Formats: sequence, C-alpha cells, structure tokens
Amino acid sequence: MGPVSELRTERLALRQMTSDDLLALSAIMQDAETMTAYEGPFSEGETQGWLDRTLGSYAEWGHGLYAVTLPQDPAWMIGQCGLTYQDLEGEPVLEVGYLFNRAVWGHGYATEAAQAWIGYAFGALGADEVYAIVRDTNLRSMNVAIRCGMAVRRRFVKHYRGVEMPHLAFSVRRP
Repeated sequence: MGPVSELRTERLALRQMTSDDLLALSAIMQDAETMTAYEGPFSEGETQGWLDRTLGSYAEWGHGLYAVTLPQDPAWMIGQCGLTYQDLEGEPVLEVGYLFNRAVWGHGYATEAAQAWIGYAFGALGADEVYAIVRDTNLRSMNVAIRCGMAVRRRFVKHYRGVEMPHLAFSVRRP
C-alpha cells in the first residue's frame, strides 16, 4: 500500500512532512518543556535524524508521523501525529504517536489527530490493536491515550538517551 498523503478531521489537516518542515519541527523538539519526557530538547542533529526517519517511514510502511496543521493556517505545523511501528519489549506494535507545539496545548488537537489515525489503523490497515507508549511521568500524553479509549496493558522500562525510563503501554483494540 502506498503512503496516504493526507488525513482530515473537523479542525485539522494531517499531511506528510517534508524537508521544509525542519524549522517547525525544531520549534517543537528543541523546546525543553515539550521534550521533558525525552530527557530534554533535541539537538539540531537529533531533530534532523528524527525527520529523516519520519520521511523514510512513508516509503517503508505507507505511513508515519505526519505534520498537523490548521486549515486556516496551513503553513504553521502545530504538531506531529501518526502511526509508526515501535518495539515493545521485543514485539513490534503499531503505535499512534503525537507531539505538539506547546503554544497549542489544551485545545484537544492531539486527541483529535490521534483518533483520526486510530480510525485509519482499524479501517484502512485492518489493525487489531493500536498502542500509545507513554513515559510514566507524562500525564498529558496519558490523558490523550485515555481520551482515545485506551487502557494500560503493560508497564516496562525503556533505555533512551542513557536513562532508564519507566513507560506505560496503553492500547485500544478493534471495536
């Protein structure tokens, strides 16, 4: 299956990222408060690496993290949300990931975008289950997962950036 080019929700447009999105992505990933769950902001090189992996995921899987914009201001990437495959203690799982510019927190955009991707996973991809892997200190992301109908299925520790980070694996199963 080729990549889906765009998804729409009531308030959002979700489109594939391009190399032109690096500056907007940097505004998100180089913000210390936004990146607390990742043990701090990303460097320019780490942000570029993230974008490179994202672009590669479109060709590999037909989906990945997408730029989230508001239709009235399509030039401003307010966040990223999409489906990727993640390793959950040796098991590949389909995960909906979301990360938004702090300026738009509290408007329900992450939940709306994640719900669109969960619907796509169950419909177009025929997935039986979608996960959200969340650091156990990230209450905002936990709340998004819960609003998407997810429940905690597993607790585990991720080793990332030289730190052991307890995580929760939330998931929702096909209705």
